[in-house]
Amino acid sequence: MITALAPLPRRVAVLSVHTSPLEQPGTGDAGGMNVYVLQTALQMARRGVEVEIFTRATSSSAPSVVRAAPGVLVRNVVAGPFAGLDKDELPAQLCAFTAGVLRAEARQDPGYYDLVHSHYWLSGQVGWLARDRWGVPLVHTAHTLGKVKNAALASGDAPEPKVRLIGEQQVVGEADRLVANTAAEANQLVQLYAADAARVDTIAPGADLQRFRVGDRVGARAALGIAPHEVVLSFVGRIQPLKGPDVLLRAAAELLTRDPSRQLRVLVVGGPSGSGLEHPRALVELAAQLGITQAVTFLPPQPAEALAEIYRASDVVAVPSYSESFGLVALEAQACGTPVVAADVGGLGVAVVDGVTGLLVATHRTQDWADALAEVVDHPARRLALAAAAPGHAAQFSWERTADALLQTYAEARSPMTQRPGGPVLSRPRSLRPRRSSGVLA
Repeated sequence: MITALAPLPRRVAVLSVHTSPLEQPGTGDAGGMNVYVLQTALQMARRGVEVEIFTRATSSSAPSVVRAAPGVLVRNVVAGPFAGLDKDELPAQLCAFTAGVLRAEARQDPGYYDLVHSHYWLSGQVGWLARDRWGVPLVHTAHTLGKVKNAALASGDAPEPKVRLIGEQQVVGEADRLVANTAAEANQLVQLYAADAARVDTIAPGADLQRFRVGDRVGARAALGIAPHEVVLSFVGRIQPLKGPDVLLRAAAELLTRDPSRQLRVLVVGGPSGSGLEHPRALVELAAQLGITQAVTFLPPQPAEALAEIYRASDVVAVPSYSESFGLVALEAQACGTPVVAADVGGLGVAVVDGVTGLLVATHRTQDWADALAEVVDHPARRLALAAAAPGHAAQFSWERTADALLQTYAEARSPMTQRPGGPVLSRPRSLRPRRSSGVLA
């Protein structure tokens, strides 16, 4: 139940500069954040709050405005070349993107947006300026933190640049409320970025529990061409060192070394991203080097319906990330009744209940991962017990709950009693707004 400190906002401007919520998760820069932005927007709209999502246009053929659902608009802002840009190249386009956002608002009556919610530090930079210009609160969700990622780099991965660390620090200092996925992330904001703990709210992401649910495991395997007797280990996500898919391949090779007769199938679902774009065939080559090519099936990014079938067909879903703010894949897999073996990093300790719905692995050593996977797949009773407990844990996390908690945060941000000094002010005078002339900004 929502006990708001202020009326529900009529309309929220959501900023997602570097990736569109309409993109297919699992490749490029599209991932869990895309799912988060779209799913929370859909839930807001169902509660009567209009949401307009601003993202950078990456195609000249894309319409400037897309109605994703009733009450949810996606605005494609032209900022820089339409070709995809690396996140490191996007800071140079923030001025153009900000101009596009401000112009869209200037075409409306004063007070059109009640609040700005930015996602990732690039969006926070834009949100900070929009907040000051419009006189409305800024809520910011980091999703990942540069200092945390740099403290746990995968082999061959490049550290986050200084411009990001500085930019994150600025946004943390400017936002009226900060949203963290877990208590651990909230502590990181306070300890690493000197955030005011009183302005940090911990709100867990969710899963689409209508789509991701227990189903026909035999049918799912048949649809994927997987034999009933095969042991299936799956990785779902962007193919880059940060996500650690190589950890699963090395562990699978170790399992086959221990027992060459084992009928093992490894599914790798996703596309190259980030530093993984430099060597897009690295995993294919690694499988060949390990001598397990015949046991590995590579699949492109899949829509949610197909992902649910992959989860159901799997004996274990592996999440070997080096850094993970939460881990939606772990939650979705458990909702489908599949145990998860995950790295004990970031929010995965919340997404997975160690020893109850899956196992957490303290290192990324091949031996440790092989041991953990074997503990599940070599003991049917153990796997069944984990599988039975997984959906109940996942049921505690839904996008409905996430949206309700966000509305509480919005209410806090909009309440005059809780606004920080120097926060939102009254909307700027009409004389400061660009004038309309024959439908064109003058």
